[in-house]
Amino acid sequence: MAPKVLVSDKLSETAVQIFRDRGVEVDYLPEVGKDKEKLAEIIGDYDGLAIRSATKVTEKLLEKATKLKVIGRAGIGVDNVEIPAASKKGVIVMNTPFGNSVTTAEHAIALMFAVARQLPEASVSTHAGKWEKNRFMGVELFNKTLGVIGAGNIGGIVIDRARGLHMKVLAYDPFLSEERATELGATKVELDELLAKADFITLHVPLTEKTRNILSAENLAKTKKGVRIVNAARGGLIDEAALAEMLKSGHVAGAALDVFATEPATESPLFGLPNVVVTPHLGASTTEAQENVALQVAEQMADYLLTGAVQNALNMPSVTAEEAAVMGPWIKLAGHLGAFVGQMTDEPITAVNILYDGVASGMNLNALNAAVIAGVMKAANPDVNMVSAPVIAKERGIHIATTTQDKSGVYDGYIKVTMVSGDRERSIAGTVFSDGKPRFIQIRGINVDAEIGEHMMYTRNKDVPGVIGTLGMTLGGLGVNMANFTLGRAANGGDAIAITYLDEPLRDDVRQALLATGKFIQVRPLRFEV
Repeated sequence: MAPKVLVSDKLSETAVQIFRDRGVEVDYLPEVGKDKEKLAEIIGDYDGLAIRSATKVTEKLLEKATKLKVIGRAGIGVDNVEIPAASKKGVIVMNTPFGNSVTTAEHAIALMFAVARQLPEASVSTHAGKWEKNRFMGVELFNKTLGVIGAGNIGGIVIDRARGLHMKVLAYDPFLSEERATELGATKVELDELLAKADFITLHVPLTEKTRNILSAENLAKTKKGVRIVNAARGGLIDEAALAEMLKSGHVAGAALDVFATEPATESPLFGLPNVVVTPHLGASTTEAQENVALQVAEQMADYLLTGAVQNALNMPSVTAEEAAVMGPWIKLAGHLGAFVGQMTDEPITAVNILYDGVASGMNLNALNAAVIAGVMKAANPDVNMVSAPVIAKERGIHIATTTQDKSGVYDGYIKVTMVSGDRERSIAGTVFSDGKPRFIQIRGINVDAEIGEHMMYTRNKDVPGVIGTLGMTLGGLGVNMANFTLGRAANGGDAIAITYLDEPLRDDVRQALLATGKFIQVRPLRFEV
């Protein structure tokens, strides 16, 4: 019996036809996504659900989706899908992460032109019958310095287009290597240098705790007088109130925003200010981009339903059904190892070296590598998944090296991940026990045996008496409960580390209290998707 797909949002006719041509039965009901009662009533008949942003896939809806195997989102954002609930139900969630990259990059360039020449205001003035030629004095982009914050897929396209306009490009990105920057034709700099030198600044980073308000009042004050700022990436990257004040003072000459901290944006301190160009999140709104993501999601869903092939999945590795049963715990371990080293550095990553020992060396290393890289990069970009991570790592110039070896120790197999950043290396190794649970077995060359939980704390200290007591007393005094604890040392009196499994995220006041004891060299919170 042919698999059956429901398209519950507007999708191109060509995409719908792809399902039919591939032998998949399809019902095109583009309005049903807005009717949650009707959708819940019929969803039990379908193997696949193709959506855009209107359909909300909730845990309650998934309870009714008794046959559902795959959800395909035409586009990158999956805020309208409860992925943990889908995973629990065994439903794969796919997206199309690269289908609108060119369109979004072009919109950023268009905004740059618009704010440089005050095009929207000049258009309104001329439509009103005025001829204010002297009022709208613009600036050229030629030979100006463009600061690009975030040099990934979209940022790289913006750099390429800017170089075609003969702009000088400065790029700030923790994952950008010198080699990749040279290849792009940009100069790799730190954020403060970019802020001080750029005539135009454009943002192309995801919204994370590290990037939220990256253009804060403090950082906006570091910018060059007369700078023009463009944001077609994510709302929340700029302190909009602070930007408004800088525009009023004249320090910032203009701004162009396609995204806002609160959307739909019906009010903003930026609205009504001169030389502020605003658009309603149009970054992906071109005919070509909408067609591209629709065709991609149809192909991906059809491939999975007919052959079992998995592409661009957010909650499942790209492995065959036969491999999945054996590799599942090892893929989880690989992701944890990557997440550990990714969270342990704030410096640009230049290389990731992965060693597979024993039974691990005979598995699907592409999937394991992807899990490691995704884990590494999620600290900076939570949108990364196992499919997109290797592509993004390649774009950023991060070198990935894989080594295999026969069983060399007491474990049947293990994975060791070494991350290189500058002249420093950080390494961690782990294995899967017979109960199927991943464990950390070595950190920085020090042997440990650490159970992995959602909220953990890494501490480093000198091997002296009283450290464990201080740790326990401090945590206990601040009401923090330890679920598990393991420690190890390099040598008597040398470096020592501890991994503590906590019941809740490590609070900053707890971290500061531990450092204040003078017993700890380093205290760092860790989080894992268990």
